[in-house]
Amino acid sequence: MAAAEDDVSRLRMILLRLARRLRQQVNSGITPSQLSALVTIAKRGPLTLGELAAIENVQPPTISRIVGALEGEGWVERTSNERDRRISLVRATPAARRELEQIREERNTWLANRLATLSTGDRNHLLAALPALEQLLDEETP
Repeated sequence: MAAAEDDVSRLRMILLRLARRLRQQVNSGITPSQLSALVTIAKRGPLTLGELAAIENVQPPTISRIVGALEGEGWVERTSNERDRRISLVRATPAARRELEQIREERNTWLANRLATLSTGDRNHLLAALPALEQLLDEETP
């Protein structure tokens, strides 16, 4: 049975607003696009700029600007590819990894505090929905 259009719209708006509130919890001076790229680099790096642009679904000039800003702040560093010295790779610095951990902790604390305001039953219902929400993110799911 398909979800009603109103329910789909309501869920979409709730998820968007919740994501926005989570992003607003930390004022690290990193833009959302820089943070997204930095998280990708930290998780999957070292990466070429082309690989990063493809993962982030942006054009190469855009990723070059983003990486340039991250590099200027000391969040990423460029290294040479061992197989092809003409290709540079970007990787997260130790300072970036510490900053990302701090951001995660602050956002988790905010969310935990919001969850604590729910009744036990509502909190349990929400947590029980996590596997279904994770499945929505699974690109392999039709």
